Amino acid sequence: MTQNQQVGKRKPGTPGALSRWMQQKMNARMNRKIRRGHGKFMKMDVLILNTVGRRSGQPREAPVAWFGGGEDAWLIVASGGGSRHPDWHVNLMAHPDRASVELPGRDAVPVTPHVLDGAEREQAWKSITAAQPRYEKYQNNSDREYPVVRLTPR
Repeated sequence: MTQNQQVGKRKPGTPGALSRWMQQKMNARMNRKIRRGHGKFMKMDVLILNTVGRRSGQPREAPVAWFGGGEDAWLIVASGGGSRHPDWHVNLMAHPDRASVELPGRDAVPVTPHVLDGAEREQAWKSITAAQPRYEKYQNNSDREYPVVRLTPR
């Protein structure tokens, strides 16, 4: 048995059972609000990102802040706090062809994700941090570069 498999042990950066339960409840509440047409959280626009679990194959929903990414495109940041990418990002990258977004009060729209890099990421990052400076603070406290993903309708 490895150290992480021992009772009460988990990998560093992995949330505990109570934290996961609270996050699930908060996400479900936010998703209900978005579906009723209220898409703001902490002064940010929020959408529901629909993905498929990379291992389970089960549908997953995550409320995610979004930023303008050009005509008919949304930029999202895989911050999630901690030293690893959020589950929604891992799921999105595992099954990019099965992703969709729900904007406040609207039906789901199938999307294609594209992880930005180089100058394209830099330009998007400047736009994101100008709109929400807290992301720069989050990034500075992380040991990984936050992926920026552009979602475009299929």
